[in-house]
Amino acid sequence: MMKQNIKIRQVNLKNIRVTDTLLRKEMELVRNTVIPYQWAALNDQIPDAQPSYCMHNFKVAGKITRERERREVYTTPVYPTDHICVWPEDVEHPEDRFYGFLFQDSDFAKWIEAVAYSLEQFPDPELERTADKAIELVCAAQQPDGYLDTFYIINDITKRFTNLKDNHELYCLGHLIEGAVAYYEATGKDKLLLAASRFADCVAEHIGPEEGKKHGYPGHEIAEMALARLYELTGDEKYLRLGLYFVNERGKRPYYFDIEHDRKEETDDKLRYQYHQAHLPVRDQSEAVGHAVRAVYLYSGMADYARLSGDTCLKEACEKLWEDIVSRKMYLTGGIGATHIGEAFSFAYDLPNQTAYAETCASIGMIFFARRMLLLDQDAKYADIMERELYNGVLSGMSLEGTSFFYVNPLEVLPEACEKDERKRHVKPVRQKWFGCACCPPNLARLISSIGSYIMSESEDTIWIHLYAGCTFTKEFGEGNVIVTMESGFPWDGHVRIQVEGTIDHPLTIALRIPDWGTDYQITGLEGAEAVKRKGYLYLTKVWRSDSLEIVFPMSIRLIDADTRVREAIGKAAVMRGPVVYCMEEADNGRDLHLLRMDEHAKYYAEEKQIGSETVVAVKAEGFRQEKAEDGLYHLHMPAQYKRTELVWVPYYTWANRGEGEMQVWTRY
Repeated sequence: MMKQNIKIRQVNLKNIRVTDTLLRKEMELVRNTVIPYQWAALNDQIPDAQPSYCMHNFKVAGKITRERERREVYTTPVYPTDHICVWPEDVEHPEDRFYGFLFQDSDFAKWIEAVAYSLEQFPDPELERTADKAIELVCAAQQPDGYLDTFYIINDITKRFTNLKDNHELYCLGHLIEGAVAYYEATGKDKLLLAASRFADCVAEHIGPEEGKKHGYPGHEIAEMALARLYELTGDEKYLRLGLYFVNERGKRPYYFDIEHDRKEETDDKLRYQYHQAHLPVRDQSEAVGHAVRAVYLYSGMADYARLSGDTCLKEACEKLWEDIVSRKMYLTGGIGATHIGEAFSFAYDLPNQTAYAETCASIGMIFFARRMLLLDQDAKYADIMERELYNGVLSGMSLEGTSFFYVNPLEVLPEACEKDERKRHVKPVRQKWFGCACCPPNLARLISSIGSYIMSESEDTIWIHLYAGCTFTKEFGEGNVIVTMESGFPWDGHVRIQVEGTIDHPLTIALRIPDWGTDYQITGLEGAEAVKRKGYLYLTKVWRSDSLEIVFPMSIRLIDADTRVREAIGKAAVMRGPVVYCMEEADNGRDLHLLRMDEHAKYYAEEKQIGSETVVAVKAEGFRQEKAEDGLYHLHMPAQYKRTELVWVPYYTWANRGEGEMQVWTRY
């Protein structure tokens, strides 16, 4: 398969400098707090937090590798490989065994990826030295044939590739590739990249369409988009072929996972592998099902290969899956995955508030999916969702101080229910220091650190602006260059100023996204530009010299209704301002938030508010509080009595930064 002429690409992080007030602060928080905190967590140095054992496992695997190399005959201790996690009996004195979850290697990979992106914006020799030492430790565990997964290296190397469905080898491979590519692009150092490539080569030797190989694919997807990235860096088509094979083989009958587990195929049990998105060939899938993170990682990979191969059927499948998610299965905040059972999508319009799962990683995965769809089709609807995810479903996953995290992001919380109702135990009323299954914190770190690459994309003669975030971007154009400087007060202020300085002689197009919430905008500075609107973008073409554009998007307060098929939102409304979803908290409105009622005819106004270290824009309005009846648990119906009260909404991403308390996004009207 020959590489297509790819015209549209994400911008290189080396060419963009993020200056945005909010996002720069988040990036600095990741650099100064989250990355060191997570490094301490990976080394089991966070008091009162569940140990990770990630780096412990690499050290043990490195010992085993050295012993095998040193001795002609070396018998490795064998441990069971049919468990998802193991913890030491004596936490203070762990043995030379594998501990933690079987996918623990991926925590390092996501950490090194975050480090790489951070180094692009904040050069830090000391952090780079720490990363280099960590890479040395990780690479020391690699086997002579390239295999690099500590779970099997430590437990039983003979069992590798025997449980692709459950044991996450290919998931760990995917994250290792992502981290290795990022670190190479940031530093030019290729040690980890060579290790990741050798691991991919090892996988290609054992898995594929050829006779004698396992005809399998990942149980937890991510290797698909990682291999596409490795191909785009190296140009080696074997990585393209392997990734595309994983996509094409998925869902074929007989199911590989049945073969792998020596299970006879049952009669048309299509539900059996929906959790893994392996129930149907991917081009036949039109409904998002199963584990939400796995799903959007798969769809992101599908979009990559649709772009790289020109496969229109694959592109159409991506479009159908996207539409199913955003039209039927997405929370207002951008959260996806309605049920904690399987961390999965439920059925259409089933979007419960108190039991929502809405994993942080799933919102991050939606951003991955959105960006890839933008490279396929420059339609603002994808960037609209990317923006919604960023300011709501993603930032909510981390405290304002960067030292505690949400795995689950509900739309309503009653702390007592989280403690006493088994159905709601997965919901936490406050963020946690760390998790044994710590996928979300490092995922947040790598996304926020790389946010510059999501602001824009480019082709030879066009720059698309997807997110209105302060930044400076330099683009080579012909024999000159163009510098685009954007100043923005997003998401609080709708004023955007774009300065374009050019040393060019040919027309360049700048495409400005018109947000779905901001179509009533005003713009100045169009003199001399050819202006065309297409798919939610305003395309401006001219020879840019020293020009400025001023755009004002209305930051009006909007009351949002849900589709009537969303049962838990009937008779309720939510508040949005610009791209930000708002919620009520007990800290501002007192207990029993369910007794509050909005006044649709009241004046809603914005006001600055301090929440911890963050200055945000809150929303206030006059509303009502229902008075409690005093006639027993049940009583004859009588008209409800209300008293006037002030209602306060704060940005959803800031909730649970002022202690434990109730929260709700949807309020009665």
